[in-house]
Amino acid sequence: MTIRSTLSRLGLALLVLAGSSQVMAAGKCERLIATGNPDQPPYLWRDPQQPQRLIGASADLLMELGKALEVKIEVIDAGKRSAAEGDAVSGRVDLLAGSYLTPARLGQFDFVHPAYLEVPVHVWVQRDKAPLFGRRADLASHSGLAIGAGSFSAALAQQVDELKLKRTGKASDALWQLQQGKVDYLLLERNAGVALVERLGLGGELLALEPALGSEPLYLALSHNSACNDPWLRGQLAKKMTEFRAAGLPQTLLQRNLERWKSQAQAPAIP
Repeated sequence: MTIRSTLSRLGLALLVLAGSSQVMAAGKCERLIATGNPDQPPYLWRDPQQPQRLIGASADLLMELGKALEVKIEVIDAGKRSAAEGDAVSGRVDLLAGSYLTPARLGQFDFVHPAYLEVPVHVWVQRDKAPLFGRRADLASHSGLAIGAGSFSAALAQQVDELKLKRTGKASDALWQLQQGKVDYLLLERNAGVALVERLGLGGELLALEPALGSEPLYLALSHNSACNDPWLRGQLAKKMTEFRAAGLPQTLLQRNLERWKSQAQAPAIP
């Protein structure tokens, strides 16, 4: 046997081994569990027909990732935002959808890059009070409200702290407080704000000021304590997310779920 043929056979054997290791990596976890904030329409909210199930743009994106990776991804309701994040940190849940990157979370999660959506955060006010907010500096002289801790990225969270804003747990409660004049303005993500304002019938009373106060990247995060967290999965998630972003899939899913949320609001209640 010649040296060339020996090297050729050795190379073929290495290729076979490499291929089998990829199969083993792909088959290591055939099922992933994902969760997120259940009060985050149009990204995630509870399915009215199956309340234990979460639906929305983030859930649809996870389904597309599962198909692409040939891995079953189940999106469950783990409770309010803090409970969902706690389950993900512990590893009881593998993936956390709709997460903002903060220094603390970097010690708990591998963030899948790129972010799948950019989320604009606006100042929401009563329409007739909009002229009071001609400049960003005007915020300091008015009472404001922000959604509870963990709902903003580090940069915007710092602004919230500097403005000494009150906190509330639910965006719908915050919008009602704004409508009733209990606060002068609210910091809220635009798409979630539009969805909730329409659902609550407050479109004629509340307004999102332009330009946005800031923009936050929305990430899919993989728990450090997930049994499925390995280099193959991290690499494949990043690869597919890059392809999805280039194809505009997350934006398509966002628009589809905005319409879905509206149609559910208009549907008659089931007796």
